[in-house]
Amino acid sequence: MSIWWSLHLRRDAASVPLARRLLMGTMETAGVDPDVSYDLSVALSEACANAVEHGGAATPGGSPQAYRVTAYLDGERCHIEVADSGPGFTPPRRAARAAASDAEHGRGLCLIEELADHVQFGSPAGRSGAVISFEKILKWKKDPALVAV
Repeated sequence: MSIWWSLHLRRDAASVPLARRLLMGTMETAGVDPDVSYDLSVALSEACANAVEHGGAATPGGSPQAYRVTAYLDGERCHIEVADSGPGFTPPRRAARAAASDAEHGRGLCLIEELADHVQFGSPAGRSGAVISFEKILKWKKDPALVAV
């Protein structure tokens, strides 16, 4: 099975649960194991929260800029990309990025790295912004009767 979708969202906190619910619904319909779905939804929430918080200044009219979420479920793999138009970033090495367990900020990138199988952080070539992309190998529900048709 192959499923692809892309969202163009306002940099607003309300957009984060919207993206998460769409991903969870897609994976449930496809029959993805709930534990894998949960891990990916938490990683997506962290990436979206980063785009909302750091994704660029408001437009001249005062409204927040947008960010993009793209998800591919293709065969045995899910690939997710969150891209914004902010200043971009060069993430520090993993060991230097660890935050205290009770910190309110600074844990999102570490969580994404822990929950996904493969992660890339960067800036798009030729323009400003940040891109967080991550993948996870999918597992499927054990009972085929639980898969929506």
